[in-house]
Amino acid sequence: MNVSLIIRLGVMMFVQYAIWGAWAPTLGNYMNTIGIGGDLITTAYSLGPISAIIAPFFLGMVADRFFDSEKVLGVLCILAGVAMMAMPSFTDSPTLFLGLLFLHALCYMPTLGLTASLSFHHLSNQEKEFPIVRVFGTAGWVVIGWVIGGMLKADASAMPLFIGGGISVFLGLYSFTLPNTPPPMAGRKTSMREILGVDAFRALKSRSFVVFLLASMLIFIAFGTYFPFAPQYLSEMNKLNPAHFAQPSFEMSFGQFSEIFFMLLIPLLFVRLGVKWMLVLGMLAWVARFTLFASAAGTGAFWMIMIGIAIHGICYDFFFVTGQIYIEKKTPPEMRGQIQSLLVLLTQGVGFFLGTQLSGAFFSNRAYSETVDGADVFRLLPEDWAVFWWVFAGCTTVFTVIFFVLFNDKVEEKETTTV
Repeated sequence: MNVSLIIRLGVMMFVQYAIWGAWAPTLGNYMNTIGIGGDLITTAYSLGPISAIIAPFFLGMVADRFFDSEKVLGVLCILAGVAMMAMPSFTDSPTLFLGLLFLHALCYMPTLGLTASLSFHHLSNQEKEFPIVRVFGTAGWVVIGWVIGGMLKADASAMPLFIGGGISVFLGLYSFTLPNTPPPMAGRKTSMREILGVDAFRALKSRSFVVFLLASMLIFIAFGTYFPFAPQYLSEMNKLNPAHFAQPSFEMSFGQFSEIFFMLLIPLLFVRLGVKWMLVLGMLAWVARFTLFASAAGTGAFWMIMIGIAIHGICYDFFFVTGQIYIEKKTPPEMRGQIQSLLVLLTQGVGFFLGTQLSGAFFSNRAYSETVDGADVFRLLPEDWAVFWWVFAGCTTVFTVIFFVLFNDKVEEKETTTV
């Protein structure tokens, strides 16, 4: 194990996910504070998924063929950081505010695939070493949540945007010091079939692999529900339980903290459980989370909500990170970049977008408006929050049952048990 390399890649992951963790749990409450809430919050959280849909085309047509991965990563992070730091200057113009957020997302989302493929390129034992590298990203999200919510208590201010933008610029500069990673598809012709992963599907001819990709897309509907609306839900629970949830980013950071523990368990559980049960447990954790949120909506029960937050390590690690490793084992080397990008498109893109739109439509249909400090703030009653979470708990249960019935990739599970 190359400890020096793991630390260098770990710093990259730490800062990358700190960028996302700076604004994802706070943007909705900040937009409510400055009077551009309601449907515009749904729009704001939809821009990231749209960018994730576009990202594979950029990676497939430019990054994978013409430029070293670390250089592309550096330029994108600098542009993303500048756009984010400029956003608070345009709060009086929702169009420009959201336009800058879109520019940030267009530059940031491709980096999710870039950092994963860059790490896999240099790691010799991917099943054991990648979870260690990736756990640094989780630590980055936790630390930034504690700084913004716990120390600065700045959830509803512009400070998270300045912090997120600043560290994005730092990551851009740091990226130029990373190990050289030549473009994996240099010299090869570009085709839309390759960018969309069509050729990979044709070569694999695996029903279970297709089921895995579709299940990944569906489970990310839950992510598209959680990140835009959990902070607003926690702010509402603060009225029922004033001792807690005043700074949602702080409480939500404990979810990422649990990731550190579960991420490090992945190599061991891979051997014990196999791919299928790892993925199923990840999906069931979402059912449990939504059930706990729904049950606590009428009382603001701290312990119940915090358990729902704390199982984030299972929700995310057991599905998405396990899935990334599964792709590396399942696909031939020349197709891994395509499929990793396709996974980002289906999850961070299509799935997250569907979740944002569906939950946003429910929220808009049930929300009421009140004026706070001259700004219109949109809220749900506690009983409506209960219905909100029960609906998505039911949907996630259905997705889990379908996946359990259709996914039966015995070959990959036998390969995993020999690690």
